Amino acid sequence: MEHNRYISPFSTRYASDEMQYIFSEDHKFKTWRKLWIALAKAEKAQGLAITDEQIAELERNQDNINYDVAIKREKECRHDVMSHVYAYGVQCPAAKGIIHLGATSCYVGDNTDVIVMKEASQVVRRKLINVIALLADFANKYKDMPALAYTHLQPAQLTTVGKRATLWMNELVMDLNQLDYQVSQLALLGSKGTTGTQASFVELFEGDSVKIKAVEQQIATEMGFEKVVPVSGQTYSRKVDFYLLSALAGIAQSASKFSTDLRLLQNFKEMEEPFEKHQIGSSAMPYKRNPMRSERITSLARYVMVDILNPAFTAGTQWFERTLDDSANKRISVAEAFLATDAILNILLNVCDGLVVYPKVVRQRVMNELPFMATENIMMSAVKKGGDRQALHEKLRVHSIAAAAVVKEEGGKNDLIQRICADPDFGLELHEVEAILDPANFTGRACEQVEEYLNEVIHPILDANQKILGEHAELNV
Repeated sequence: MEHNRYISPFSTRYASDEMQYIFSEDHKFKTWRKLWIALAKAEKAQGLAITDEQIAELERNQDNINYDVAIKREKECRHDVMSHVYAYGVQCPAAKGIIHLGATSCYVGDNTDVIVMKEASQVVRRKLINVIALLADFANKYKDMPALAYTHLQPAQLTTVGKRATLWMNELVMDLNQLDYQVSQLALLGSKGTTGTQASFVELFEGDSVKIKAVEQQIATEMGFEKVVPVSGQTYSRKVDFYLLSALAGIAQSASKFSTDLRLLQNFKEMEEPFEKHQIGSSAMPYKRNPMRSERITSLARYVMVDILNPAFTAGTQWFERTLDDSANKRISVAEAFLATDAILNILLNVCDGLVVYPKVVRQRVMNELPFMATENIMMSAVKKGGDRQALHEKLRVHSIAAAAVVKEEGGKNDLIQRICADPDFGLELHEVEAILDPANFTGRACEQVEEYLNEVIHPILDANQKILGEHAELNV
């Protein structure tokens, strides 16, 4: 590896080999050749003078790309597509004259972009579903473990560890639905010509619209698509990129929410991301473990969320039937959105497969706050034993203020329960109050909600995707 030039961290640290290949030059140029073969087959089927021998020659050299010839030619003609048309022709002398017949550069460029985005989306989808599956197992395991819930990051009524996991899951399910919808809307550009009017194909097929449309449909079928865009300029609408990257940004948002929550929980020492046996550095001190993976998720997610501005501006500034100010931006922003999302999901798979919960810490934090939350329950028990509700209400207010002062101003332990038990107006023994303070009494329907959500929402998704379950990711670093 050379060390004297910039290398993308997506290549060396973050994205998987699988995703990197999808956006590689090798995959791109091989897809160009598949498209040229599909075009030749479709044109032959509609009567153009193209032979089986020419198509066979193209197919024999489909994956044998002569890069040296293409690179040399591009230095001369300054055009990447025509350089590869030339290089393909060198390998296929019999078919040289029918390669790219009637097409423009966007025939291979734009159609390949759509194909690549579809393939990359399937990788994202597979990993996303596996993250959801891991969280489903986690939610089920901890569905009835009471935990502090927060509003404004202040302790509020209790939830359960598993119920909180369903909140993370549900946002990822929303992202899955959005991704599936956007992929379902993907269509090839087809063979639209210089300004989208198919004028070159009108000439080739002597004005026969039936044949022109049949060519497009055959190409789409050959490349695994059901449809082509109904109308276009020279390119497909760049809003397609925006919509698809918006779905990726949704995944990034959900991942960032999860990782931020986990970073806070790790600070509370209630939960931790996995810890590798040979991990070193500031994340592996005996007295602390920094949430380095969750921090990386947050960092990469921020990049993806901001990246959707690129296709937004690109879509909004295209001139008439096309302009080339999309090209440089598009080839960076689209690829890196997928590479970063892939990296995020790789880390999520690793983290969700090894989440650590510390039940004693979770309970201790609950019990530190629960007396303040249970005052209404305590008061009603005292009323049932003959206490005056209004008087007890005022006493609870006074005792709560005093106990809060002990905690906040003196740094002491919450002694509200001791104050209540020492007050004869309540008439409650310690064991009676402790029975009231069973955390399970304060989690509402959280456990049931977890079970209902898993059965009604998650299990149908996982059942429908059994073939792609079971993939876990190893971190690159």
